[in-house]
Amino acid sequence: MPQPTSAAKVFHGWWMVWGCMAVAIVAWSFALYGPSVYLHTLSREHDWPIGIISSALTLSFLVNASVLGFVGPAIGQFGPSRMMAAGACVMASGLILIGRVSEVWQVFAAFALMGLGWSCLSTTAITSSLAPWFEKFQGRAISTALLGASVGGMVGVPFLLMLIRTLGFSRAMLCVGIILLATVLPISMLVMKRRPQDLGLTSDGLPPDHAHSSITTKTWTRREALRSFKLQTIMLAFGLALLVQIGFLTHQVSLLLTVLDDYATALCVTGAALLAFSGRLALARFADRLDVRVIACGVLIQAGIATGIAALFPESPWAIVTAVLMYGMTAGNTTTLPPIIVRREFGAISFGVVFGICATLMQIMSAMGPAFFGLMRDASGSYQLPLALAAGMNFFAALIVMSGRAKKA
Repeated sequence: MPQPTSAAKVFHGWWMVWGCMAVAIVAWSFALYGPSVYLHTLSREHDWPIGIISSALTLSFLVNASVLGFVGPAIGQFGPSRMMAAGACVMASGLILIGRVSEVWQVFAAFALMGLGWSCLSTTAITSSLAPWFEKFQGRAISTALLGASVGGMVGVPFLLMLIRTLGFSRAMLCVGIILLATVLPISMLVMKRRPQDLGLTSDGLPPDHAHSSITTKTWTRREALRSFKLQTIMLAFGLALLVQIGFLTHQVSLLLTVLDDYATALCVTGAALLAFSGRLALARFADRLDVRVIACGVLIQAGIATGIAALFPESPWAIVTAVLMYGMTAGNTTTLPPIIVRREFGAISFGVVFGICATLMQIMSAMGPAFFGLMRDASGSYQLPLALAAGMNFFAALIVMSGRAKKA
């Protein structure tokens, strides 16, 4: 852990990191991993087709993507406190309504509210909130905060299943909404601050003569950022990688069940989540010491090898398990690396604007992942074709991210 501002006081930026970690735990538990539980429960209780409910989830992702470009700049201008509080209220409303739907159209409305609220608690929101607070330790701060996403992946689904089994679906979703509000609102009001200068501090909590200035002082407009080759490589590389990731994670249970029983499948998914957590811990340790584009290239190559193994040996239990575990180790960092790269290459001043654009386009591409895997599987009769294509996309993404390292904006 970096040096505090004094022997007796921890730099407030690290309180921001821990607050963002708690926000990430509840946001990812209920908005990213929770929908698999909501889909199953809604289909079972109302006898609605999974395909229709899945379309509502796609709408949630698209609503989320459509507003991400505004979340970063809004946090940069107004600070994270109001944005996170508003996001928590909207997301909680959507979650509570999911437990009370009686018509199909209401499912679409509830999921849209969930996606809209999540945009204010997402990777974009968290990284935009932390961007002004860290320069030297930016990689460690972002990686540490997003450990909460991995924790959400490990605890979210089991917690929701237990809650629904104990309270019933409607009361469980009311409880989830209350938990979200009880977690995020105090953090947003008491911990989230706009920038260190407002508290008489400097970035990283270092004395003024040791504080690092931003790597770039340029203020980027949306148009200039979109024309930057560096940003184009980030958006395309991680857009492809996240398309594969969302598709793979959505279908990994179905893939595992082709070679394993229910118990072994659950164990493997849990193991993959634990490896995602360990991967984020490793990134937190080394992100500030190494070239993050080189790290990203290695992560994408490992993801490509993992999906390639599954494509080459589709009937081997050991190959599929190995592939899922290898891929799991990369999953967290595929999400964490883009904001670290953007923050390092574009600076703190323009981070909200630049990463807002980046996140919007990556989210739109990633929303296509479940359909990509599903359609390719239906067309070919197995997961071999989509897995092979996924491997190729990951290797291509690794080349793209390295091309941005060598070329100036």
